[in-house]
Amino acid sequence: MEHLKTYYRHDHYRHDRHIIIEGPVSGDTLSRYTFDDGLVAFRRPPEQFEAIREIADLPEGRIIICRDKDNIIGYTTYLYPDPLERWSEGNLPFLLELGAIEVSLHYRSLGLGKEMLKLSMRDDQVEDYIIITTEYYWHWDLKNTKLNVFDYKKIMQKMMAAGGLEVFSTNDPEITSHPANCLMARIGSRITNEQIDQFDKIRFTNRFFM
Repeated sequence: MEHLKTYYRHDHYRHDRHIIIEGPVSGDTLSRYTFDDGLVAFRRPPEQFEAIREIADLPEGRIIICRDKDNIIGYTTYLYPDPLERWSEGNLPFLLELGAIEVSLHYRSLGLGKEMLKLSMRDDQVEDYIIITTEYYWHWDLKNTKLNVFDYKKIMQKMMAAGGLEVFSTNDPEITSHPANCLMARIGSRITNEQIDQFDKIRFTNRFFM
């Protein structure tokens, strides 16, 4: 499958700030910028910066960023699911995972998560993908937001809906281990019924289908 990437840019003005939202960007482009020290959700900022540069240069990899001048203050990653997760079963070339979305603590409440998702879906290529995201409460910033897991879940689902993602059921043990966890997905307009059937079989691994 050929992965075409069309660059888009959006200038976001809010609270006297001018934030540039753009992508997909390459690893070389990312290297021209700095990486905000408030991006700490997954690993130390230098390590996470290296990780997204590597993802950017994967054939299927897509990195959408938001930046304040030359400082990256948010990012979204799209790539094939981790080989150790059930979502990689069958090596479906049309199944992409929204692996991470993060905005620096210093830039929260500006609507940047939604804007990155909206820009991600402007590319016509996404109509050839099923894009999934697995939401686990242990990845959420409950400490700084002071929200409980179910209020945070509502916020996450509303944000993902800005990119056209909806909740899908699954029997995946990690997701069913807690009621705040969920699977969300966006089905591209050119996805066939056969491809949807393949996705359904992964969602309900080991379940009998009529």
